[in-house]
Amino acid sequence: MALKATIHKAQLQLSDMDRHVYGEHSLTVARHPSETDERMMLRILAYALHVPADDLRGRLEFSKGLSDVDEPPLWQLDLTGEVVHWIELGQPDERRLRQAHGRAERVTVISYASSTPVWWSGIQNKLQRTPRLAVWQIPADQAQALAALAERGMQWQVSIQDGTAYVSTEKGAVEITPQLLKEAEQ
Repeated sequence: MALKATIHKAQLQLSDMDRHVYGEHSLTVARHPSETDERMMLRILAYALHVPADDLRGRLEFSKGLSDVDEPPLWQLDLTGEVVHWIELGQPDERRLRQAHGRAERVTVISYASSTPVWWSGIQNKLQRTPRLAVWQIPADQAQALAALAERGMQWQVSIQDGTAYVSTEKGAVEITPQLLKEAEQ
């Protein structure tokens, strides 16, 4: 018998002073049985970091993710079904990133393992022709601190200023400073 996803709910209050994006979002996150708390919490963080200011070009959504290998963990689809923003977590291979780059207007990778520098040095040169790709690293200790805040029902307050995200929940708070490894061309 197949294991079922565990449903987590997050109420997200966002104040992103860097992008001037503010709002409240009710998120329902299906946690795949093979997904860790760390990855699930980073999906919520990725949502907070990349949610658009309005829905004119579609909403940022959690996809089927681990259940469908042809979809990223998060994506923004416009009203015609075209991919506006493809967001990957972890350390995808260069082939997957090139395919995503061919399908989407923007591609973002958020890597959070301590092995990120080794992974990135191995594929960096293979991604020279991906101008719409941005790659970020969340320090592993910060990602683990975020994972420790996981609960089935969560109230998130996220303030983003000067490139640093301050996340607080009833369980505690963590400061996350993503490091840019590759900037997307405008």
